[in-house]
Amino acid sequence: NNFCTFCVVPHVRGRERSRQYQDIMADARKLVAEGYKEIMLLGQNVNSYGNDFGEKELFPKLLRDINDIPGDFLIRFMTSHPKDCSHALLDAMAECEKVENHLHLPVQSGNSDVLHRMNRHYDRAKYLETVAYAREKMPDLSITSDIIVGFPGETEEDFLQTVDLARRARFLMIHVFPYSGRSGTPAAGMPGQIPTEEKRRRVAALSAVAAEIREELLAKMQGETVEVLFETDEQGFSRGHTASSIEVRCPT
Repeated sequence: NNFCTFCVVPHVRGRERSRQYQDIMADARKLVAEGYKEIMLLGQNVNSYGNDFGEKELFPKLLRDINDIPGDFLIRFMTSHPKDCSHALLDAMAECEKVENHLHLPVQSGNSDVLHRMNRHYDRAKYLETVAYAREKMPDLSITSDIIVGFPGETEEDFLQTVDLARRARFLMIHVFPYSGRSGTPAAGMPGQIPTEEKRRRVAALSAVAAEIREELLAKMQGETVEVLFETDEQGFSRGHTASSIEVRCPT
């Protein structure tokens, strides 16, 4: 529903449609009764769940109601749009012990002018305020993000603001993408298209910063005991994720 200027999804998928609340709850109860250990709530923008019903903040209520189902299981969700990542949602995450301690919050750029051209409906300050509130409520929260570099008109100063935001937000992981024009989207016809080689340089530079931050965050976890939901066995190792969405491999 958001029509970001770089995105073709609204033109292909159509408008958002929310599943009926009682159907989701019935699915969740059935999965828990059958012994499943993880429930994933998936949507293009889960934060806007229920808006087409005329109800605001329905997603935080859904988290709380699934959390109240008796049983030992984790609740994960994605993807969140920053403009709809409300304090009510973050409060619900903090209060629900079964909701993973992880938030995927795609920022796309750390520069407010670029965000405006992307039609993201938030600016740099608003995003950082959301991150600060989330960390206040959940000090150990892991945050991951998506970032596009080389968006039309992005200057070197704009790019460095994105690097600075990444350092401030302390992302556990960043999915870094070079801007790629999609036919029929407004951004494809914008002036100031960035050369491919420059986009590659910016991808490499931001990816290096992301790797540095990730190593620092993971190093702080050394010596900790954590609960892991293991999913696969391979070559003598088990692989799974913590409640903070950190991948773990250990000898079987």
